[in-house]
Amino acid sequence: MAINIIKRYSDFLELNHYSSSQKTASLKTIFDRDIGDNVNFKFKNKIIRPLKKEDVIDVESLFKHLTHRTDRTKDKKGKVIISRSIFDVERSKRLHWISPHLKGKITDEVKIFSSNNRIRGKNVIRTYIYNVTQDYVIILQPQRSKLDYYFITAYYLEKKYGGPKMINNKYKNKLEEVH
Repeated sequence: MAINIIKRYSDFLELNHYSSSQKTASLKTIFDRDIGDNVNFKFKNKIIRPLKKEDVIDVESLFKHLTHRTDRTKDKKGKVIISRSIFDVERSKRLHWISPHLKGKITDEVKIFSSNNRIRGKNVIRTYIYNVTQDYVIILQPQRSKLDYYFITAYYLEKKYGGPKMINNKYKNKLEEVH
């Protein structure tokens, strides 16, 4: 597990040969170093905060969001149940990529832009850090105060889920300025 702590961009974290608890421990170490315990977790000199859940900053949900995929199932009545229960190797093995992207230390082709999004019936501005070379995206949402960001997610763009095509469409409709 200690080998993952020294991995750098663009290497992948080694996870396949670990048990479930070992994977979680290894990933949690990376997460805490880069995000959870990092007082300098910033983008463009603005602090990045996890979303609040019931007025409580929810770091554990953010960790789960960065290492698991959404699963949609139907109950006996046909109601869709959404959970974040499927471990996502593609997200997880890139967890340590977040920090260098936010610090602007990536030499790959990276597009940084903001776009209007329709989220739960509301127009919301989101800022995208899109690594074109690696098909990887980090999504931030400016707080209403415009002083800080909320961390929404980061993931590898898989074609079967819309992938680069979806992000490129957002880029075509980008806002004039990065928020």
